[in-house]
Amino acid sequence: MSMRAAVVTEPGGPEVLHIQQVEMPDTGPEEALVKIHASALNRADLSQRRGGYPAPPGVRAEVPGLEMAGEVVSIGGRVSQVKVGDRVCALLGGGGYAEYVAIDQAMLIPMPDFMTYEEAASVPEVFFTAYDALFNWCGLKMGESVLIHAVGSGVGVAAVQLAKVSGAKTFGTASSGEKLAKAKGLGLGVGINYKSESFLDVVKSETRERGVDVILDVVGAPYWDDNIAALALKGRMILVGTMGGGKIQGSIAGLMPKRLSVFGTVLRARAASEKAQLADQFKRYVWPHFQNGLLRPVVDRIFPLDEIVEAHRYMESNANFGKIVLKIG
Repeated sequence: MSMRAAVVTEPGGPEVLHIQQVEMPDTGPEEALVKIHASALNRADLSQRRGGYPAPPGVRAEVPGLEMAGEVVSIGGRVSQVKVGDRVCALLGGGGYAEYVAIDQAMLIPMPDFMTYEEAASVPEVFFTAYDALFNWCGLKMGESVLIHAVGSGVGVAAVQLAKVSGAKTFGTASSGEKLAKAKGLGLGVGINYKSESFLDVVKSETRERGVDVILDVVGAPYWDDNIAALALKGRMILVGTMGGGKIQGSIAGLMPKRLSVFGTVLRARAASEKAQLADQFKRYVWPHFQNGLLRPVVDRIFPLDEIVEAHRYMESNANFGKIVLKIG
């Protein structure tokens, strides 16, 4: 049997994505087959399309897509955590731009009744990433402060909400006053338009020269020196992207006097057991806040699967605030 999917036919621009018929995935004994109703775009998809971010072993290499929401249509013989008909969402290693996916039951997260497929599909990748970065790696605590770069991005809108729920003071950078205003509606404390002001100057002024405890950065190299200068004593920085480049020309000397910690992380390449552990944390500590309304998915635009080229072009324009979602079935 076959299914429709958006396929990367060769490395290149958005135009290399084509809707094709591909083989349906096989389902293992501890896997469920899910009919995907919605997926969502991530920066990693753009890198994969350009040939710079290959899929991990065992994952369909030509079909991007790191998250989905859909309905369980069949289950393997050893599956006990979900049943046919369940509405679920999940983080994926790839393959989300398709009509069906086979996924280990440990990764499946039951959807709340009030959430649409499009909303649920916008949650896993960015909220997993932001939660893991802020709390597992950087140990963000109540009363601390955090600077979130690209606060209007998918990870940014997740991070600012999680930080607010944790009781942290939030700073965020974005390219426009409109994005910053929307971020303040999600709990952002201090907004910084990086096109017209220096985030380092603002942080120093607002913290009386102390700096922030944590920085979550998706930009990379261009921000290195100012990030180091903006961190407080024993501050922690985590890199979850390199939108501005990955080769720094700055100094590492600033790390030592302040005893700083710098981490880097990606989710896709992690072992299945690590991803399952993170999914369990999400179910325990994050999902309840969606139920009580303290967290919410932020969907910028919804594109049908047939408009995948336009969706990728839109993401490359950096115009979005929140998630760009694909409606699949």
